[in-house]
Amino acid sequence: MGSSGDVNWKLEDHPKLPKGKTIGLIVLDGWGESDPDQYNCIHKAPTPAMDSLKNGRPDTWRLIKAHGTAVGLPSEDDMGNSEVGHNALGAGRIYAQGAKLVDQALASGKIYEDEGFKYISESFEKGTVHLIGLLSDGGVHSRLDQVQLLLKGFAERGAKRIRVHILTDGRDVLDGSSVGFVETLEGDLAALRSKGVDAQVASGGGRMYVTMDRYENDWTVVKRGWDAQVLGEAPHKFKSALEAVKTLRAEPGANDQYLPPFVIVDDSGKAVGPIVDGDAVVTFNFRADRMVMHAKALEYEDFDKFDRVRVPKIRYAGMLQYDGELKLPSRYLVSPPLIDRTSGEYLAHNGIRTFACSETVKFGHVTFFWNGNRSGYFNEKLEEYVEIPSDSGISFNVQPKMKALEIGEKARDAILSGKFDQVRVNLPNGDMVGHTGDIEATVVACEAADLAVRTILDAIEKVGGIYVVTADHGNAEDMVKRDKSGKPALDKEGNLQILTSHTLKPVPIAIGGPGLSAGVRFRQDIETPGLANVAATVMNLHGFVAPSDYETSLIEVVDK
Repeated sequence: MGSSGDVNWKLEDHPKLPKGKTIGLIVLDGWGESDPDQYNCIHKAPTPAMDSLKNGRPDTWRLIKAHGTAVGLPSEDDMGNSEVGHNALGAGRIYAQGAKLVDQALASGKIYEDEGFKYISESFEKGTVHLIGLLSDGGVHSRLDQVQLLLKGFAERGAKRIRVHILTDGRDVLDGSSVGFVETLEGDLAALRSKGVDAQVASGGGRMYVTMDRYENDWTVVKRGWDAQVLGEAPHKFKSALEAVKTLRAEPGANDQYLPPFVIVDDSGKAVGPIVDGDAVVTFNFRADRMVMHAKALEYEDFDKFDRVRVPKIRYAGMLQYDGELKLPSRYLVSPPLIDRTSGEYLAHNGIRTFACSETVKFGHVTFFWNGNRSGYFNEKLEEYVEIPSDSGISFNVQPKMKALEIGEKARDAILSGKFDQVRVNLPNGDMVGHTGDIEATVVACEAADLAVRTILDAIEKVGGIYVVTADHGNAEDMVKRDKSGKPALDKEGNLQILTSHTLKPVPIAIGGPGLSAGVRFRQDIETPGLANVAATVMNLHGFVAPSDYETSLIEVVDK
């Protein structure tokens, strides 16, 4: 496995840093930095190892950005995730993710060449293709121009019957803009009908009331969407989407975000576009958080969050894969970016022997995603990847220590063996247990991860090596939803609203160990350091100068 093309793989020697030091590279999953309070599980947990790396060490501990544009996502409102985080950590450069990736795939036509489109297009001849998503040009969750291109592309490639299930916005765009968006869409669909394609809007509703819930906050939101889109049932029925939106908006207190669900019906009162056996479904949002729940309802056979009544046999693809850990959905129109010349590939070409390890839920992140969305080894003689089976059949808060101890011991043994120059691990606890929303279990999880860190640090100490400890995104450091003032948010019943998602918080990075040369310290002149700066930093600590197009190294060497 490796990049093709004429690449000069030889890295220059670093003028001040020696080769030959064993590096222990630790990624704490879901471990951000936030204010200390009772909902910060990292603060609540005993974490002496991580505390020792931070306290009184301003030159070798700092925070870096792990969300938004720092990891290739469109906006600063986009939370980081494990996939894009490990892409950035391993690649040393920022690659387009999300909307940018979709734009590129549409512009090049690649979207129609990949497996996801081929899969759904099998329904074009005899079935209907349904597009579901946010009708908006806000660019946060979706974009109208992308939907327009998809409609045109599907029709040109054989789709005979198209139904669009719209969700009105009013949150990322002005309230009331839904009317204009529907007029634009209706114009496009009319143009398709003039060419012989049976294309129309089938259902709709406001984004905050229909379909687009997140973090399993309220499954009734998803159910309203299911009932309208799949069953063709809703409290409001109209002959056109424009009539629907104008009429429902005229109700007292109505707004785009909370429009009730509606279906479009024919002259006999029958819904024009329920999803049935043999149809294809595409959810066209590119942002993941408000599509995951709907994707579960569309894809999971053993779904139990509400009674789906009827579960059609469909070909379903997301615009993107919304959750890399759950592999959800299993089919998607736009693949993750193909990343060339990753740090792992460069280091393999320069003789660096690498050991990578995690448990099943994050093994792919410390290998596949780290290596630029590529499977396998760069050089089997120099690399060893070890996967420890994760607990199965239970929620992670039941066994919050997960396999942290085993990962730490595997890393320790690899370091002490003298066979490897880099020993890289991912400790999943903060993220996987954090996602359960169980605060006490997440505290235990953070303590277990810290114990594994100590095991690895002790081994690095014994061999005179260097440690690099960082994280891929936040999660466990803030386990409660907050209001605009930053105070914990309560639901209508006065109960605390638990946060199970990732966060927008920065993450720590710490360097040290007996092998760290005197005078090495973090630079203070990088405007917005992020995860992509870590690769060049690690290359430097291996004694190499990073490729010139990599994001700047975080470290400098000052004469003592």
